[in-house]
Amino acid sequence: MKLQIVEYPDKRLRQKSQEVKVFDEKLHELLDAMHPFMIETNGIGLAAIQVAHPIRALVINLPDEEGEQHPENLLEIINPVIVSKAGETTYQEGCLSVPQFYEDVKRHDMITINYQDREGNTKTLDADGLLAIAIQHEMDHLEGILFIDHLSYARRKKFEKEYKRMQKERKKSK
Repeated sequence: MKLQIVEYPDKRLRQKSQEVKVFDEKLHELLDAMHPFMIETNGIGLAAIQVAHPIRALVINLPDEEGEQHPENLLEIINPVIVSKAGETTYQEGCLSVPQFYEDVKRHDMITINYQDREGNTKTLDADGLLAIAIQHEMDHLEGILFIDHLSYARRKKFEKEYKRMQKERKKSK
């Protein structure tokens, strides 16, 4: 399965993803393709909507201390729901759909989610630190929300100007 990142300002990123109801080979193929694609594109998380599949599915694979992303640490999270949240933290986030742009975003420091795995089994996960941040970031994608939506009005205007300039430069270099 060939995947491609949907980049801002593509309107598909604003669409709300649909609940996964069928846990079949088609879903497994998508999940199997998303993980290596995420690694190849230097991501730690990827929502299905970012590769043009508007379903409530995401993958996360945090790097270890050496920066390695091991397959056994892969999380496949389908139909996630936050059931509790606590604390607050600020983290400099980036996004594969908003390339080359990083900004401080406030998130909950600790969350608990209920979700389903690729077989449809219900699971619960307690997450804190970077894992909690990554889950919240990817879950925002499922709602059509980008990390830049969390910026102040002034910072968002500055982002829009910087991003347009960067896009022009990227087009010139191609």
